[in-house]
Amino acid sequence: MTTASLARIPFALVHELHLELGRARAIIFALLASLCIALVGVSAIPLVAPRMIRSSQPMAPPAMSRPLAVTSDTQSAVVEGKSGAEIDALASSLAKRYRVAAAATRTLVATAYHEGRHIGVDPLLIVAVMAVESRFNPIAESESGAQGLMQVVPRYHADHVDGGADAATIEPHANIRLGAQVLNDYIRAGGTEVAGLQRYNGSSSDASNAYAAKVLAEKQRLQQAILRARHRLAG
Repeated sequence: MTTASLARIPFALVHELHLELGRARAIIFALLASLCIALVGVSAIPLVAPRMIRSSQPMAPPAMSRPLAVTSDTQSAVVEGKSGAEIDALASSLAKRYRVAAAATRTLVATAYHEGRHIGVDPLLIVAVMAVESRFNPIAESESGAQGLMQVVPRYHADHVDGGADAATIEPHANIRLGAQVLNDYIRAGGTEVAGLQRYNGSSSDASNAYAAKVLAEKQRLQQAILRARHRLAG
């Protein structure tokens, strides 16, 4: 073997080693690239999905940001609390006495409680007036033009009527609201419930106070119905 041949052997080995190292680096690089692609794919799922949800299904505003519609259901909910059993007892008693639907009566009683507490009139007094005036007939009308559950004449109370006289007399809840406001005005002006009731009936000159006595007797009967219901619940 010549000296030139010996000189070429180390170079060949070095060259071969260099090729092997290149292949190893290529394999390692390929593995790292595959791993990076897999990690990127996994991490992209939680980042992309929420954006798609937000763009396709915008979140609704919080419920409390929406205006609360004042309906009969809302009025009932306002007074449910401790008065729920009271309202139930009154509705049951009135429905039997006046032969009206219990569910409808309960809504009217709940409205009376809501308006009475809002205006400052005893709710039981409002319910008693309804019982005496119309026997819970929402379309009742007198010869003098008094209409609705509370038998009010809207043209005499224009300062309390919003949206026209018809709305205040035909719609039961509006009629209760108007009647309660008028009753409150008369009680304040007269100084007592008796004087206010007599004026409400248009009989202030009646020394016997017959109308007031009739309404207050009905109110007392309603109080007894509530007491009986409380005793049943307590027992």
